[in-house]
Amino acid sequence: MRNAANEPPVVGQVAIVTGAGQGIGRAIALRLAVDGMDLVLADRHGPAIEALADEIRALGRQSLAVTMDVTDGAAREALIGAAVAQLGRLDLLVNNAGVQRAAAPLEVSEEHWDLLLGVNSKAVYFLCQLAMRHMLAAGSGRIVNLASAAGKLASTIYHPVYNVSKAAVIAMTKTFAHIGAAGGVRVNAICPGVILTPMQDQVDAEFARLMGRDPAQVRAERLARIPMGHPGEPEDVAALVSFLAGPDSRYMTGQALNVTGGMVMF
Repeated sequence: MRNAANEPPVVGQVAIVTGAGQGIGRAIALRLAVDGMDLVLADRHGPAIEALADEIRALGRQSLAVTMDVTDGAAREALIGAAVAQLGRLDLLVNNAGVQRAAAPLEVSEEHWDLLLGVNSKAVYFLCQLAMRHMLAAGSGRIVNLASAAGKLASTIYHPVYNVSKAAVIAMTKTFAHIGAAGGVRVNAICPGVILTPMQDQVDAEFARLMGRDPAQVRAERLARIPMGHPGEPEDVAALVSFLAGPDSRYMTGQALNVTGGMVMF
């Protein structure tokens, strides 16, 4: 009978985390470093990931900071190449980079659509494609895509394109899971709800502006819809990434797991 020992521990393995400069991405990178992984940190904001790379090295792990825009195809290829060339392998890709913008559905512009789908969906797809090719050749690997509760609920009409972009992440996760399953590559998604991050603060502020209301009132109404009664922390999401990266999740692929305090139960 198989057990967790049939898959290697993550110590010494290499993970890429996109959008690692703040919030959920930063928490994920630190958790994986504590687990024993070496990190490639990708973000548009170089100083933030350079500082994070120093923190990870202080934990005794290797870390490489790559300043990049995930919508740039050449930069995506260079990111995957850097992990293999400089750290020697690629075991885990965490597609965390994402953007948000509020708008009423009938006021969405093509620029709005292209921005959100470009970062939240297209970049995720093609990074999955690049990583999958490498992982299938190696015979093992894991991909974790950050989707959102919005991809399941379409929870507010003021984030119509964000909802679409995150539903696309869930769909592509299932597709890549089928592609990788027989070749030793597991692909799963995480669907966070209300998590205390700078992006969540931005979302509440934009929503309040569109509604002509106070951001604190908007936040209170969001929390009232959560059965557990409080928002999550970035570390709650990072803990689930840690699980999906490790051998205890060896028989899981194609899943979209919620971290929502009970707001989403399917």
